[in-house]
Amino acid sequence: MVVLDTPALNKIILKNIKSVMKNLLVIGTAILTMLASQSCRTTKPINKAIAPKDSTVSVMLPPNTSVADSLKMIQETMDRLHSHYIDYKTFNAKIKVEYEDSKGKKPDIIAVVRVIKDSAIWMSLSASILNVEVYRMLITKDSVILMNTREKEVQYRSLDYLQEVTQIPFDYKTIQDLLIGNPIFFDSTVVSLKKADDKILVFTMGQFFKHLLTLSADKNLLLHSKLDDVDVNRNRTADITYDDFENKNGIDFSTYREITVSEKNKLDIRLKYKQYEFNKELSVTLKVPKNYKHN
Repeated sequence: MVVLDTPALNKIILKNIKSVMKNLLVIGTAILTMLASQSCRTTKPINKAIAPKDSTVSVMLPPNTSVADSLKMIQETMDRLHSHYIDYKTFNAKIKVEYEDSKGKKPDIIAVVRVIKDSAIWMSLSASILNVEVYRMLITKDSVILMNTREKEVQYRSLDYLQEVTQIPFDYKTIQDLLIGNPIFFDSTVVSLKKADDKILVFTMGQFFKHLLTLSADKNLLLHSKLDDVDVNRNRTADITYDDFENKNGIDFSTYREITVSEKNKLDIRLKYKQYEFNKELSVTLKVPKNYKHN
């Protein structure tokens, strides 16, 4: 039998968890490192840096199809895609998070998430190898409370805090959509649409990024999302793959997702939804013990 040095092991795990937290404060918001949200007040320098050099694009029409039929096909595809948009009141889930960067694979994280739509996101992150909670968080539209349950510390910040820590400009809605599985940074202006075998490729061009969506031809489920900076000098890309769909109560939900973000370094995140429920009564209060230090 191998005897582990528990204090030393805890120290290693916590060190890795803190490293993960820098990029995973909201379970995968690291994907947003290659995007700039138009709605954030603090993004003016970034928006200027990635402004498109040429806003002129050409529309690619499917072969042997009239313009009217192509426009109709695009409209029908978009309508079906929007019909799969997950609308809900509450959401709760237990997610296994696998994380790997340029230095190798990190310890798995178990994330328990509770979302009250457009109101609050409650989250608990634990090191799965020890089954010990490390962080607890409450995010609202304008504030963040972050508890380090191991160090017994608490931080009270504005929502801008997440942008400062992760160097990511985003809004509250984007966090929700990422957790739920709705398209993020989706521009409804379609540049091209193409049917290929059992898939439909939809390409959109926004002011700040290009977005290629791959849909299933039968149900128009979102299978893959590829995001690229309009400014090629940034060379930032992100890929999201949606898989293992389940349909409960009429909701098509992806229970497995792979997220890859790359610029100078590559980051791989895999989300495995072990449990999830929609529209159940939830509580998202966060009680901070009196003995916690304010940081």
